[in-house]
Amino acid sequence: MRPRRGWAQLPAMRDFNTAGPVRSRLHYCVPPLDRLNVVELLHLIRAERYSVLHAPRQTGKTTALLALRDLLNDGAAGRYRCAYLNVEPAQTAREDVGRGMGAIASEIAREARNTLNDPATAEAADRLDTTRRPDAALGMLLETWARAADSPLVVLIDEIDALVGDTLVSALRQLRAGYAHRPAAFPQSVVLCGVRDVRDYRIHASSEREVIAGGSAFNIKAESLRLGDFTRAEVETLLGQHAEETGQEFSPGALDAVWEQTRGQPWLVNAVGRQLCFEHQALRPRDRPVSERDVFEAREVLILRRDTHIDQLADKLREPRVRRVIEPLLSGGDGKYSDWDREYVRDLGLVAPDVPLRLANPIYAEVVPRELTWVLQDEMPRQTAWYVDADGGLDMGKLLAAFHDFFRQNSEHWVQRAQYTEAGPQLVLQAFLHRVVNGRGRIEREYALGSRRVDLLVVWPGGQGRAGRFVVECKLLKDGRSQARTVERGLEQTAAYMDLSDADAGHLVIFDMREGRTWAEKIYREEREQDGTPITVWGA
Repeated sequence: MRPRRGWAQLPAMRDFNTAGPVRSRLHYCVPPLDRLNVVELLHLIRAERYSVLHAPRQTGKTTALLALRDLLNDGAAGRYRCAYLNVEPAQTAREDVGRGMGAIASEIAREARNTLNDPATAEAADRLDTTRRPDAALGMLLETWARAADSPLVVLIDEIDALVGDTLVSALRQLRAGYAHRPAAFPQSVVLCGVRDVRDYRIHASSEREVIAGGSAFNIKAESLRLGDFTRAEVETLLGQHAEETGQEFSPGALDAVWEQTRGQPWLVNAVGRQLCFEHQALRPRDRPVSERDVFEAREVLILRRDTHIDQLADKLREPRVRRVIEPLLSGGDGKYSDWDREYVRDLGLVAPDVPLRLANPIYAEVVPRELTWVLQDEMPRQTAWYVDADGGLDMGKLLAAFHDFFRQNSEHWVQRAQYTEAGPQLVLQAFLHRVVNGRGRIEREYALGSRRVDLLVVWPGGQGRAGRFVVECKLLKDGRSQARTVERGLEQTAAYMDLSDADAGHLVIFDMREGRTWAEKIYREEREQDGTPITVWGA
């Protein structure tokens, strides 16, 4: 009898990583040092400077720091001792500085013992009573560590912005106090790593009457570096590793879709890859390539599953400073937010780091309106027959006529229930379309700040041939604006978006928000043309 094959005999297979640091023997990966500005960082370290590295969550910061630590410790970049500290365990100490420093001391002991083979420093950290002199404990330990050997000490401090109030202020000020004693009696270089740049911290400490700016508590920062998303080439490299190791290719359309939907956000790229290649039952045999349709199915699974990454993103929408930026973006209105609000939302990764201001990728653009209207969607009736024609195509005119009736009967109640009331009409329309369409088709969304419009592209799988593509443009008509000019401008924008999207039909929805208007005055349907392109205009 042939012996059964044990687990230890199974061939090793790498996977897409969606939790914790990347390990190249277990995970497909983009070389982490390729994503860092290593030349700049090494210059700062040699020049005995302190710096900041920041990026949104699950972007690869920890993986990059660990790779930098290994580079410095193996002598390839010079003769250094480099330690990595994750200070997140100190978060639960809140503003108890003694407890917080005790948690950091434990991390120092672990790193000294396990990475640098420095039992003396580890023992000193274990013995230190941080409750006696909490506002000097970290500085004393770093001095002991720096003096433990002749080679300069470099410390990489991860999750620094997890610290709270007085604990964060104390840590930053102890680093600042020891700065003058580097490199003989303090780390030659320190890199602080977190979601935001330290200059953007607004620290509410119980020991201080006023909010403390991180830039003043840590005014020794020389540079602030940002870890970016994957480039398109890096996305293709990551997916190509799976193709090379398994023989399962990604079609050109699938590669395009992964890039377009994620825009290189590292967690999203890996999550889509994992869903496609390891959780999609039909793709696990590896006997067919991954298609564009597979990518959109995987996207929908991720959104509905609400993994921690998606859930944290949705939770941030409730914060007032996030709302001040995102709400006008969703409505096409003019933003009334501070630079601090904008930078905070960028640091969270909700919006793209460059201009113009926009949601970071189409998956986030899909998550945001769904999250803001999920209660509305849940209560809306779902019907599946009346808007599909005999050939299985989508009758968009019939669908929008039904929305016309629905909005007239329910708008006052439903718009007020939308979490972002300024964008309420557009969100109610999107909720209605999503509830009806998403069982078979999909909606692609474009938002432009200050444009006073939202662009929707409804894609519906055809019975034969290519999918149907329908543009739905939404505009708000408010007091002080000309109705004729609003419609005229809307027709121009709709025609332009139809051309860009290669759409089969276009619809312009004008939400009349002017005071004192009756429904008889607001509700209408007109067939118009713009440069020879037919467009249906819906007043609501």
